[in-house]
Amino acid sequence: MEWLSVEIDTAHEGVDAVCAGLSVWGVETLAIQDEAEFRAFFETDRRAWELVDDALCRRLEGVCRVGFYLPADEDGRRTLARVRAGLGALRAGSPGADLGTLALRVETVRDEDWAESWKQFYRPLPVGRRLLIQPAWEPVADPEGRAVFLNNPGMSFGTGEHETTFLCLEALERRVRGGEHLLDLGCGSGILAICALLLGAARADAVDIDPHAVRTARENAARNGLTAPRFRASVGDPLAGTAPLAPPYDLVTANIVADVVIALCPRVSAWVRAGGLFVVSGVIGARLAEVRAALQGAGFALDAAHALRDWHCLTARKTP
Repeated sequence: MEWLSVEIDTAHEGVDAVCAGLSVWGVETLAIQDEAEFRAFFETDRRAWELVDDALCRRLEGVCRVGFYLPADEDGRRTLARVRAGLGALRAGSPGADLGTLALRVETVRDEDWAESWKQFYRPLPVGRRLLIQPAWEPVADPEGRAVFLNNPGMSFGTGEHETTFLCLEALERRVRGGEHLLDLGCGSGILAICALLLGAARADAVDIDPHAVRTARENAARNGLTAPRFRASVGDPLAGTAPLAPPYDLVTANIVADVVIALCPRVSAWVRAGGLFVVSGVIGARLAEVRAALQGAGFALDAAHALRDWHCLTARKTP
């Protein structure tokens, strides 16, 4: 089915007027992108900025936009005509009001475009000397004999391209030498646990609070020839004690955010063997000292630290 993707440029002060007009003109479901609202929301808790991708911030600079979809049929085009006329009347009837340009853009899209178009931006990603992250829908071309992870992340976090995931993959590529028992907390697409197995780990448990992520992780594991008991993915919250675990582990990974990593430190200390490793990422520079202190307080000694832009990955060793 085809749809009309419609966007209207406005100003922060004009959002209410545009939305009210759209309701009258027959449009009810709206998506609003407003840099002013976005920044005001996150200013209520400065720590929440670590959850926001830098690229998203850049895309929203100076943006105030109202978007919606209409079916690309006769009814949808009649509604679009009402919207065009209504915007003209709104502009003429609001002298002095800051409504922005009220520029209107229309693009025709298909249902399958929304689900598939992102794939064109996902390319093979080499990690270190031993690992290659390969989109599952592309033919494998690896003349260097790397371990190849065929990945289809779907809607789950974990293509390998985000700085936090790439840093963790680098840490695994350096540390996994064979026979390890690994736990991945917040597994997303399963990328860390599966790559550890492909690099030679013996077993991996993957846990996430999102059932969709766990389902995707299982599908990715099967795609790469990994099944239970070597790979297990489970829905659960390790902080609430609902995650099925099988300690002790040789290596634990947590690519989440600083607050969750800090809360996990004392629990992971009980799950990892003496001399084992805890690899944490998703830590922005402003939270780095807090995470270091939490690791030290839980009985870990910092083994290595790496960074990309303002994202940090720490590898800590459990002291005897």
